Amino acid sequence: MKSSALELKQVSKTFTKDGQTVNAVQSVDLTVEQGELVTFLGPSGCGKTTTLRMVAGFELPTAGEITIQGKDMTNMPVNKRGIGFVFQNYALFPHMSVYGNVAYGLKARGERTRDIGEKVRSALKLVGLANTENRYPNQLSGGEQQRVALARVIVMEPNLLLMDEPLSNLDAKLRLHMRTEIRALQKKLGITCLYVTHDQSEALTMADRIVVMNKGRVEQVGTPFEIYSNPQSVFVADFIGQANIVELQIVLAEQETLTAQIPGGGTFKARALRPDHHVQGSELYRTGQSAALVIRPENILVQDPSSEDGTFPAHVRSSIYVGSHVEYELVLANGTAIKAMVPFSRGMHIYEQQEQVSLLFDATATAFLPL
Repeated sequence: MKSSALELKQVSKTFTKDGQTVNAVQSVDLTVEQGELVTFLGPSGCGKTTTLRMVAGFELPTAGEITIQGKDMTNMPVNKRGIGFVFQNYALFPHMSVYGNVAYGLKARGERTRDIGEKVRSALKLVGLANTENRYPNQLSGGEQQRVALARVIVMEPNLLLMDEPLSNLDAKLRLHMRTEIRALQKKLGITCLYVTHDQSEALTMADRIVVMNKGRVEQVGTPFEIYSNPQSVFVADFIGQANIVELQIVLAEQETLTAQIPGGGTFKARALRPDHHVQGSELYRTGQSAALVIRPENILVQDPSSEDGTFPAHVRSSIYVGSHVEYELVLANGTAIKAMVPFSRGMHIYEQQEQVSLLFDATATAFLPL
């Protein structure tokens, strides 16, 4: 039976700061298959970089086990793990040429000069930097320096490629270009990659799977589609993409769906998500209690006031025409602020500030989560 590229079993990391115990990472379980690109996503201080550093060997876990290619690497030194690490600041040697930077690891490993030359040229060609061997880091753009850092890692043929916010120092346009290139290169080489970012669009467009972290814990692991369309917590729904979270009182709780009271209106029915980490069963939602309705801005239709059941009465706080769509800020009868993005079409009515409207939520793209 083929072993996974990486396994984390109940991995935790505790620090002591100012006499207080800080649980930086708490009981993380994760299996990564060969050739997968998995992103760790979350706000600053959520534990994603600490987790990556434990996989690399820069930090040792307080508890738990880390295996790479089926071998226990929990307490193994960094240089014995067969991993490559691309840092946020590239960490290139300024006094060395591009060739010297990329060849450094191979020379340290004692490889033959002829083999080193072939491997360096091949790696530079792979990252689109052929014939740049004699240039120095200060003669390169930020994007080119990032490619050299990538080539330096790829040339070592690591079992695992770790990247810690590698694009955060680049401008927005170059960041978009480089994430496409990194993803294409990772797929071409079939290399297993862990990628840390706080940029949700980066995670959604690059990853096979996303690990969403919050306060040292894993909130959810899933494909970009699963994370976006079936969030397992209010935190995930709020953090991934733009989401409106509306607290509503339940009037009917069924196994698959909930019906809730609309502020100032009738009732609204949508599916009830039952997160994996919650006990399955009807006790998760109860009549008379509140639940969080999650609705994305693109799944809301803004229309003339209506008494039709299932519509949400609201007034317009602001409307901005941005070409492809109209961005609305709206306020429900209970004071909850809502954002809506309505595709622009010729002849459509754009509602102005303080106008009364009705909001129609797409029930197929809406779901309830426990508060």
